[in-house]
Amino acid sequence: MELETQGVLPQLDLETVIGFNGRVYSGLKVHPDKHHLIYPLGSTIIVKPIQDGKLKFLHGHTNNVSCISVSKSGAYIASGQVNFTGFQAAVIIWDYAKLILYAELLLHETKVEALTFSPNDKYLVSLGGHDHGSIVVWNIETKQAICGSPASPQSAGATVIVQYSNTNDNIFVSAGNGTLRVWELDLPNRKIRATECKMGKLSRIVKCLQISEDDQFIFCGTTSGDIMKINMKTGLLCDFGPVKAKCSLGVTVLWILNSGDLLVGSGSGMVTLCSKTNYRKLKEVQLEKGVTSIAKTGEGQQFFVGTEAAQMYRFSYENFKAELISTSHSNGIKDVAIPLGTSVLFATCSEEDIRVWHTDKPIELLRITVSNVTCNSLHFMADGHSIISGWSDGKIRGFGPQSGRLMFVIDNAHSMGVTAIAGTRDCKRLITGGQEGQVRVWELQPRSHHLLETMKENKATITCIKIKSNDEECVTASADGVCIIWDIVHFVSLQKMSANTRFHTVCYYPEEFQIITSGTDRKVAYWDVYNGSAIRELEASQSRAINCMDISQDGKHFVTGGDDMMVKVWDYMEGAVTHVGLGHGGGITSIKVCSNNRTLVSTSADGAIFRWKFPHPPSS
Repeated sequence: MELETQGVLPQLDLETVIGFNGRVYSGLKVHPDKHHLIYPLGSTIIVKPIQDGKLKFLHGHTNNVSCISVSKSGAYIASGQVNFTGFQAAVIIWDYAKLILYAELLLHETKVEALTFSPNDKYLVSLGGHDHGSIVVWNIETKQAICGSPASPQSAGATVIVQYSNTNDNIFVSAGNGTLRVWELDLPNRKIRATECKMGKLSRIVKCLQISEDDQFIFCGTTSGDIMKINMKTGLLCDFGPVKAKCSLGVTVLWILNSGDLLVGSGSGMVTLCSKTNYRKLKEVQLEKGVTSIAKTGEGQQFFVGTEAAQMYRFSYENFKAELISTSHSNGIKDVAIPLGTSVLFATCSEEDIRVWHTDKPIELLRITVSNVTCNSLHFMADGHSIISGWSDGKIRGFGPQSGRLMFVIDNAHSMGVTAIAGTRDCKRLITGGQEGQVRVWELQPRSHHLLETMKENKATITCIKIKSNDEECVTASADGVCIIWDIVHFVSLQKMSANTRFHTVCYYPEEFQIITSGTDRKVAYWDVYNGSAIRELEASQSRAINCMDISQDGKHFVTGGDDMMVKVWDYMEGAVTHVGLGHGGGITSIKVCSNNRTLVSTSADGAIFRWKFPHPPSS
């Protein structure tokens, strides 16, 4: 069905993508044409114009992208991925001009650690992760492996980086924990031979390296916070520093400028311009969280920096000031919420923060952070005066949507964490669900709150709560395969609907005589509210669970998203897919249709937020 869907059905029009995997070291690249940024997002690679323009997506990986390399000519992009233990991790070479898959190379297991192209695009070198720590040289033209070798000597730790020479297709360098090797390719004999560099008594773990343009020196950034300079021909240590003012939390990325000075990024988030002679700090700027990428646009006026916080910055060489150009969640997004009656903004929640975004301009308006706990669910109250949220520490927190100020906290709301939350239209009550399977009704008063009732009929996590428009009934979905319609005035269950599945989501039809559910059985089921009987079932996906669902206000269409990474728009009465949205690089975790039926927002486990044009605008 997935392949048929892609080929036959109309595709959703993608308007905006918010997201960047900042944990991939050197994952942010500037293409040699100097007009495009290339970076990973889940299992997808995004090609984004530096100026305004349409994003392009490279789909082919089955799991998260772990490394990216761009050839010197710009003709090819190579990417590696992680996979489950014991399974092969693919290396994919992409044709940049056509933006299609050129070759898929399979040899490494579990993870591809690093990739590098030879200067004339003849060869690609790939480095396997801990489970398969070998170096393999590939012929790009024939798409075949030439030769391979264990990356590290037995006495050393893991190798984490490879870098090709700038002038010679037969020379490349690898480095890691207690190892720094210069490799030479012997093509007639199909062998690679390593020469270990001698660093004397200096013992270092190399995190990153760069080779000077003339191939004379190798510069290595270490976890100790200093930089080593090694003569590439002799393999001897020439210099290292700084001796005193080392980079906090290690040197994570570095770049050599034409002047010989070094751009250095550290694990503490500091970007530093270091002198080429004594590595003295000339200029420095503090960013949020560790620096993982530095990408130059040539010797121009700017360079780009990516951080672990999934943020991108643009730097000017002249004033060395950072301009924040992109922010996003660095972890999977749990939920998305849109205020009732407006589509100007929406909110998302991830590990320890809630963020409010402008819908039309993809900019972050507000960030609310609560350290060391996870926000599982959030909801805008109908009056728009507060954002209510459920957290893994069992607390309910209410925040001001403009200021982010904490308005109230309900302690010990659920013993094992709050997993679902909803507010009534009159804004006087909250309905919450917990991991232990309880549903609780809370009364909100101007200066206090108290528990009205605890309803316990489910045996597993409450995954979704929807309240009827008259505020007298609600429906809850649970992972135990039971959906219950509750009377929240008399606190009794009215109907139970059960299926052989873990329910993930439930929605009321706007006229509220039907509900639709979905979950791990990959089906969308229609149920009668009054007698709890099943009306019909639709096959929503052939392979993966459906995680989220929402219905348009006119009830004519509903949308689904799941682990198949596809957004689907359905005709409610026909039970048929009308449009499909492709682009997500992780399982879709939440989805919402704006109240004006013009915009659709979907989020995924890779931290991405996609904004689509809803294909069925309201008939005026």
